[in-house]
Amino acid sequence: MDTDVIATAAQRPRPALRQWQDLPGPRGLPWFGNALQIDASRMHLQLDAWAGEFGPLFKLRMGTRRLLVVGDHELVASILRDRPGAFHRTTRFEEIWSEMGLGPNVFSANGDTWRRQRRMVMSGFDPAHVQRYFPSLLRVARRLSARWQRAAAAGASVDLQIDLMRFTVDAIAGLAFGADVNTLESGEDVIQHHLDQIFPALSRRITAAVPTWRYLRRRVDRELEVAVVEVNAAVARFIDQARARLAADASRRKDPHNLLEAMVSAADNPDSGLDDEQVAGNVVAMLLAGEDTTAHTIAWMIHLLWRHPAALDRAVLEVRTVVTDPGAITFEQLRQLDYVEACAHETMRLKPVAPILPLQAAEPMTVGGVQIEAGTIVMSLLRRDSVSDDHVERAASFEPERWMVQGGPGKLATSAKRTSMPFGAGPRICPGRYLALLEIKLAMVVLLSEFDLVSVDTPDGPEPRERLSFTMAPVGLRMRLRAR
Repeated sequence: MDTDVIATAAQRPRPALRQWQDLPGPRGLPWFGNALQIDASRMHLQLDAWAGEFGPLFKLRMGTRRLLVVGDHELVASILRDRPGAFHRTTRFEEIWSEMGLGPNVFSANGDTWRRQRRMVMSGFDPAHVQRYFPSLLRVARRLSARWQRAAAAGASVDLQIDLMRFTVDAIAGLAFGADVNTLESGEDVIQHHLDQIFPALSRRITAAVPTWRYLRRRVDRELEVAVVEVNAAVARFIDQARARLAADASRRKDPHNLLEAMVSAADNPDSGLDDEQVAGNVVAMLLAGEDTTAHTIAWMIHLLWRHPAALDRAVLEVRTVVTDPGAITFEQLRQLDYVEACAHETMRLKPVAPILPLQAAEPMTVGGVQIEAGTIVMSLLRRDSVSDDHVERAASFEPERWMVQGGPGKLATSAKRTSMPFGAGPRICPGRYLALLEIKLAMVVLLSEFDLVSVDTPDGPEPRERLSFTMAPVGLRMRLRAR
């Protein structure tokens, strides 16, 4: 071997750093930049397409805002691990969230405020806490079953988004707040109707080139104001109820029975740095995040199983073998549903409800060999590599078996080298991920143990369109059932 021509790593010249302005990217317009090219409802698809054209690192400009788009999963994972220090939620997100009348919370907070709230929220969502209130989840599951039994008896189709979002709102409200909102058995005027308006409005306003709502209040803006008032009023009632329970039973302050009681008790501590505004903000954030993300994942999962009969048959067999009495589901039975859990992970790989994540650089830094200024928006593409044959075998195929690795389902999803990051990564990984998987399994047990699928489709027949409205939902999915 000729050692004269082999340089050590230290001797090899380092590649020259690039500047943001030197990166490739789609051509924009004066002043507006690329803002008028972006369709907020399909922005994730546009960014993925541009990454295919310009590479895994490219630039965008939205008015005066600079964006660095990152499509490499290893670099994305590194960025997510560097939160909340080097990267944080965008100031625009915080500004719009507050402007809409929503309180500070662990979802939008940064710095020390985030750290205090994170500790409080994580303790409420730990597996032991979730298991303790499993009976409340079962009550919600029985209501979902009854709703679908009525639809099956009438030969009616089920609007998956409506029913599943009611299911997830009821589940999170009961578990985390001790509130029985019962949207599954209510009429149309329910809290879920108001919640459904908030995330779409947040998405529209964050991506808007011009903040027209500040100068001209349209009907949609007035409806949003009503929705926020109604949601905040409902949250205030939740907090009042929690305080009444704590006043009636002082022992609950040391042993809170739900997340809200823990939050109120923590806020009442003089040294907590928390107040009722932060408590209320976290309640709203949990309702919003717990509703959309889990409901959309279940809907996508039902769609994918319907499109893959062999996987559906295997999931049905597992559920009906493990759960012999659908009216008496146990926590232990859900833990045994390895294939159903694998189906959930495969669904989240192909159809992640958060396919993109915008963050903001806290200081000047280098990202993937590109120097960026403080305040630059770094847009992480969370799905691009996980559906690429360069990183995943048969990446476009729905193959839950790929998650059935030694050590149990989900092992791949938590590995350091994963490409699929449906719950994020690093210190700000989703605190509700354990509850989300439990809700997914519970909904699938109700469906697969008590019903046969007759059809899952859209009104005009094609694949459901992906619509990004802060979270990514399938458009128009309906389901027909036959009771067993």
